[in-house]
Amino acid sequence: MVPQLAPANFADWLASLPADAPTPIVLDVREPWELQTASVKAEGFTLVHIPMREVPARLEGLREELSPDQPVACLCHHGMRSQQVAAYLVQNGFTQVVNLQGGIPAWTGQRDATVPLY
Repeated sequence: MVPQLAPANFADWLASLPADAPTPIVLDVREPWELQTASVKAEGFTLVHIPMREVPARLEGLREELSPDQPVACLCHHGMRSQQVAAYLVQNGFTQVVNLQGGIPAWTGQRDATVPLY
């Protein structure tokens, strides 16, 4: 089971990571048009965009670029696609994966009101 992380607790999650941990990743699995409509700002993390449908084909590349203990928070519109991708990453050896619960509406309401709702 992949842990659920409310955007309100995202800063605490970042702060809880070991000092020697790799740079945290927010993996946005939405479609390109969604990213153009509403995007989060990379503050204290690296933002990576891979649409959900492309994740399996790019898994080997992710394994080459990221360590298995890379902190990864998956994000989508409402939290369902990101939950599936998070579970897929865990099944494929990533150990520090969370799902950003509630997606963009939760991020906007709990963390950054400047991110548009759609």
